[in-house]
Amino acid sequence: MSKGRQTWNSLDEVREAANHGDPHAQCYLGVCYQTGSLGVAADAIESVRWFRKAADQNDSVAQCYLGFCYQAGHGVPQEFGEAAKWYREAAEQGDPAAQYNLGVLYETGQGVPQNFAEAFKWFQSAAEQGESQAQFNLGVYYETGQIVPQDFSEAVQWYQLAAEQECAPAQCNLGLCYQTGRGVEPDNREAVRWFIRAAKQGDKTAQHNLGVHYAMLEIEAEAKAEAAEAEAAAEAGAETKN
Repeated sequence: MSKGRQTWNSLDEVREAANHGDPHAQCYLGVCYQTGSLGVAADAIESVRWFRKAADQNDSVAQCYLGFCYQAGHGVPQEFGEAAKWYREAAEQGDPAAQYNLGVLYETGQGVPQNFAEAFKWFQSAAEQGESQAQFNLGVYYETGQIVPQDFSEAVQWYQLAAEQECAPAQCNLGLCYQTGRGVEPDNREAVRWFIRAAKQGDKTAQHNLGVHYAMLEIEAEAKAEAAEAEAAAEAGAETKN
């Protein structure tokens, strides 16, 4: 979310600023109530109250949080239409998290008519600001050729950006691209490196791919050993005949 926002040294300072109408303080107080931080007991309803105060003052971070509250039913009844409304308010101000979340709603058809082109548009806006999950989603669109012409090289570029931010699905897909030579020169060592990074984060596909890789190495090693034994036995038999 937004950078360069004011910080406070105590809850009292935050609350005083919030009560005086500071939207950044109101948003921060909402986060405190949402997460139970700064000694505040978690209170979903109270968090929504403060997010709304800040959102009504056009604070994009608060608008994004309020959208999430409606999407998740956190402190308010779940209402995807309201979620989309607040995400859009923030997204149009350039908030990358809101842009990504709005893209998800368009992709799934929750709160808005399903529209993959609109989803792609918002994912791209977020991805260009460095939002890793949006970068991963762009990679999938380019790899599958959905909405945009299929372009494996472009997919790899977006997977790479997301993978370097430790997005596990992107790391796994990047590994697959290196394994199969889609968009890059085949490089099994590089594929394994990305599978390992994804697997360490619990990505099950990457864990499976690593298991297959190591099983194949074991099979190859056994085959080489059997071949060496057969060759040695043949040589020994030849020497005995001589």
